[in-house]
Amino acid sequence: MKSRDTGFRHLVYSTGYSLKGLVAAFRNETAFRQEVALCVVLVPFAWWIGKNPVEWLVLVGSCIFVLIVELLNSAVETVVDRIGPEHHELSGRAKDIGSAAVMLALGMAAVTWGLLAWDKFFG
Repeated sequence: MKSRDTGFRHLVYSTGYSLKGLVAAFRNETAFRQEVALCVVLVPFAWWIGKNPVEWLVLVGSCIFVLIVELLNSAVETVVDRIGPEHHELSGRAKDIGSAAVMLALGMAAVTWGLLAWDKFFG
């Protein structure tokens, strides 16, 4: 059955579901809480390190990107855990791939912050 909620009402409900997901991730995912804490520390430094709005956006965007990838990884892990507790090769692979995505996002953020900080202090 198709939902009758469209337009503004749909936007309100969708926003509520999204906020519910953020709260759930923050409450249940240690890695997400750690990455949020890192963003809270780093984002103020973006104002100082970034020489212009584009650099600021790249710095802050790399932090937000890590959070997005962590949310997607947590969603994959939650679905896999919901399916069943027994070990399955594909379930393990899905979790490992999600973890690899987070690792790459963190690496990209580290390189981004490192290069722009290097340019700020030594460039």
